Amino acid sequence: MIGIYFSGTGNSRYALEVFLREYKADSPIYAIEDKNLVEELSKHDEIVFSYPVQYSDVPKILRDFIHNNSKLWQGRKVFVIATMAMFSGDGAGVLGRLLKKYGATITGGLHLIMPDSIADEKVLKRSYEKNSQLVAKAKNKIVKAVSDIKVGRYPKEGLGVFPRMAGFITQRLWFGHRTKEYSNKLKIDTDKCIGCSKCVKLCPTDNISMEGKKTKAGDRCTVCYRCVNACPVQAITLLGKKVVEQTSIEKYVK
Repeated sequence: MIGIYFSGTGNSRYALEVFLREYKADSPIYAIEDKNLVEELSKHDEIVFSYPVQYSDVPKILRDFIHNNSKLWQGRKVFVIATMAMFSGDGAGVLGRLLKKYGATITGGLHLIMPDSIADEKVLKRSYEKNSQLVAKAKNKIVKAVSDIKVGRYPKEGLGVFPRMAGFITQRLWFGHRTKEYSNKLKIDTDKCIGCSKCVKLCPTDNISMEGKKTKAGDRCTVCYRCVNACPVQAITLLGKKVVEQTSIEKYVK
């Protein structure tokens, strides 16, 4: 068994770590950006995928990873963990259908409500106490799911016709276009930027580069919000105009 994740502020990585610690602690875990992942995947028949839902859809970078390595999924058994700020309908199902297209068998799905990572919007912002409670609740839900899986009862959250309809009607119908291509909307305030290059190192798509002593954004943003949440001077925005709250999973894990 192998664990694979894509994560912005660490929610999906944390969920996967908890899952595998409970289920099979010696399983390796890789981010999709890891250059060794493709080679390691060929050695495992069972996969646990963990990722953050965007508008009830798959982030562009993850979708590309699935497509670009389409032959790897044939015959694999995959369990999908989907993290979200509130509701996705078929978060696990949308990635499951994509993998199934390339020959994978989807064994189950799990939905976890986690702290919101959209740092420059006030919507869905919660108190520190509430976010800590969400993380604790998610951990307990993972532990319960693993206990059920060990006796053959796989959770099926996000799979099936009705969750698919809910995901489409409530989100993809209106916002699905936002995940089909990379975004060119990332904004860096050069007056605030101190040239620390932290965002450059964190970006999973190499969308941010140094231009002299300042950073510059390109047109390949996958909306993971790593840079916005990590910028020490709050110089980066994406969907909003001002950073409201910067988060990371480390703030809420006890």
